[in-house]
Amino acid sequence: MKQFNGNVKNYTFSSFFVKIALFLLFLGLAYRLFSSSLVQFSPVVVSDDDKTNLPPPPEISDDEIFWTYIIFLGTEECNFFIGDWVPDPNGPVYTNTTCYTIEAPQNCMKNGRPDSDYVYWRWKPRECTLPKIDPKKFLNLMRDKSLAFIGDSIMRNHIQSLLCILSQVEQAVEVYHDKPYKNRRWYFPSYHFTVSVVWAPFLTKASTFEDDNGVSTDLIQLHLDELDTIWTKQYKNFDYVIIAGGKWFLKSAIYYENNKLVGCHNCHKKNITQIGFKYAYQKALNSTLEFITGSKHKPYVFFRTTTPDHFENGEWNTGGYCNRTRPFKEGEVELIDIDEMMRKVELEEFKNAKKIGSEKGMSLKLFDTTFLSLLRPDGHPGVYRQFHPYEGKDKRNAKIQNDCLHWCLPGPIDSWNDIMMQMLLRG
Repeated sequence: MKQFNGNVKNYTFSSFFVKIALFLLFLGLAYRLFSSSLVQFSPVVVSDDDKTNLPPPPEISDDEIFWTYIIFLGTEECNFFIGDWVPDPNGPVYTNTTCYTIEAPQNCMKNGRPDSDYVYWRWKPRECTLPKIDPKKFLNLMRDKSLAFIGDSIMRNHIQSLLCILSQVEQAVEVYHDKPYKNRRWYFPSYHFTVSVVWAPFLTKASTFEDDNGVSTDLIQLHLDELDTIWTKQYKNFDYVIIAGGKWFLKSAIYYENNKLVGCHNCHKKNITQIGFKYAYQKALNSTLEFITGSKHKPYVFFRTTTPDHFENGEWNTGGYCNRTRPFKEGEVELIDIDEMMRKVELEEFKNAKKIGSEKGMSLKLFDTTFLSLLRPDGHPGVYRQFHPYEGKDKRNAKIQNDCLHWCLPGPIDSWNDIMMQMLLRG
């Protein structure tokens, strides 16, 4: 077990010379404003009746306002992903009664979860302020654009959160879904804004043989050097993309490269080399980021890091549970070895891709939600992934499957959208 390293590299704009130039510009602007308004420092007491005779305030041009704003953005550096969960008496901007797109397994309140404290926390970065997402401003920012969430069920969880927040301004219209409802698209008519979720849990070509409850009938077959066309064929249609790998790589699988068997993870078959999921994860992310940086189409891309789960005393299929009711504080929890390994791979591959993307003028941002997610063991559905799970059962002896990976809605994942908006505003 390794303690999470909070000193995450900040991939924000921090050019020293640009800062100097902005600082000098700010000094010049401050001097101009100061010299033009010295009269206001005169120690004269002015009555209400005389206020109409005061000299007018100094005029500030639009250019000066613009550059003041640029200076503010350029000097207030912030790593949004290092911070603390603090009490939020205002609570969420939506509930399960004001949002109609919450899927049943994440609708914890409707499913009978008895406590509600988990919705009264907000994420507070240590280096700056983080306002809650303004749904109207976000929709205006996304006017005539398209946004896609590409990955596994955590992406589906994330998009539900965003749809709930935006529904406080306008209800999205579903315009497409496939038969199992894993690939879906919504449209905001007043803003000509399209948002999609694309099901690609491995990002690469894969053949899976399991049902909706995760029960497999055969090993997954994963082609590490062939991307899943379900997202690559649509990629050119997206203006903004959030993409990530995830926990599916921990499943037992057989790996192929160039259509040749190269090994497996946890397959227990003779004559197949055990090479582990790390190899596959690195190869898959490398192939994904190579495609993104090599594409002629250049959307704004968020690359999201791994989301830790909070199963205790077992896994999802071996009796693991999550029944905590408050966030952790830093130092009270450690990132397990598997998540540490996945995160290390993600940061390494992102660093390489970021360098290539920067040379090509791409907007490729690290969406590093690992640490803030690690601190929220209380935000999962647990047994309340089902409707009133204990009804008609002995609560002490009932064996009910827990969900300690996905997030209740409303819940901690709403803060991801607060961060997303601020990153978009900062460019």
